[in-house]
Amino acid sequence: QVQLVESGGGLVQAGGSLRLSCTASGRTFSNYNMAWFRQAPGKEREFVACISWSGDNTYYANSVKGRFTISRDNADTTVYLQMNSLKPEDTAAYYCAADGSPTTITIWAREYDYWGQGTQVTVSS
Repeated sequence: QVQLVESGGGLVQAGGSLRLSCTASGRTFSNYNMAWFRQAPGKEREFVACISWSGDNTYYANSVKGRFTISRDNADTTVYLQMNSLKPEDTAAYYCAADGSPTTITIWAREYDYWGQGTQVTVSS
């Protein structure tokens, strides 16, 4: 089992920045590919970004490319999502997820085995 705890959400004005953190405990963090997803009220959960177990490979949704950066620190068992130039449409609950059987990084939520409880990000216009 892997336990994931997100933090860093909050209320920010459009154009501002936030950094989300997701700290893992349990099994060896460096064995897992990690990802961030988000879900806005009334909408389905959507992929935001993912990173390979080594940190060498990343992939982003088109809607956040160039504004968000995913990174990880395996020594601290934490994955980060730096969010810049935030827009009201970025408002959502943000979830981190871990893929327990990583081959290549994936955008599909069904491939992720462990999920955090989420942290709310609200961007005001």
